[in-house]
Amino acid sequence: MEANTRSTGRLPAAFLTPGSSSFMDFLGAHSPELLPGNRPLPPVQGAIEAPHGTTIVAASFPGGVVLAGDRRATMGNVIAQRDIEKVFPADEYSAVGIAGTAGLAVEMVKLFQLELEHFEKVEGAQLSLEGKANRLSTMIRGNLGMAMQGLAIVPLFAGWDVDRQKGRIFSYDVTGGRSEEHGFASTGSGSVFARGALKKLYRDDFTENQAATAVVQALYDAADDDSATGGPDLARRIYPIVTVITEDGFKKLTEAEVSDIARAIYERRLDQPDGPRAALL
Repeated sequence: MEANTRSTGRLPAAFLTPGSSSFMDFLGAHSPELLPGNRPLPPVQGAIEAPHGTTIVAASFPGGVVLAGDRRATMGNVIAQRDIEKVFPADEYSAVGIAGTAGLAVEMVKLFQLELEHFEKVEGAQLSLEGKANRLSTMIRGNLGMAMQGLAIVPLFAGWDVDRQKGRIFSYDVTGGRSEEHGFASTGSGSVFARGALKKLYRDDFTENQAATAVVQALYDAADDDSATGGPDLARRIYPIVTVITEDGFKKLTEAEVSDIARAIYERRLDQPDGPRAALL
């Protein structure tokens, strides 16, 4: 097949024949060894040291949903990278935040982006938000073998549902089990602390700016108690990645916008180191 392709300069007929609307199915049929979950790992002894992404948070508001992540990647007890990006657009109306083995997670996001783009080109329409969440679930399940060897990927998926006209959030486990979260969610090593913060701060009448502030507050609290989560680094000008998805589509807040939020939180915490207080009743 390869020699024939080189001599004619044309792709094989199988590559030009419309088939499944799933790019993963297409890849699995023609080059299954390229799928991340099908790659054999060499035998190892002990834990595999690879950079890990940490904390991702999300919160919905009446006009959409905010998805944010800290910037730290760790490798054991060492900070592997201070400015890694963990939140990416999946398509025009959705985004995915990654926690877990950083290299595999970024690769999975790129494959997920191709999956959604392939479906749209083949079918001539976008996949529903529910369908996108299901496709991501299948991809995570395909990585189960890697996860059992310590290379787990646990993303958070959020987007604007054009059919229901609201923002929605989906969380996953390493087996691909999918759960829809209502109001807010978190994943990663600092997720317990971030979720606790959002539990006290969240309101269902948030404005976009209030939702963005709440998720940065939650990341600040996670960094306060989890060494693998990086808080806003004012000295190095490294701030969380904050994205917003509304009926107008995906938008990433500028560094200046996130800087303003982070600096305002920092100034308030000089007086209240533990953050804002929730009402007792």
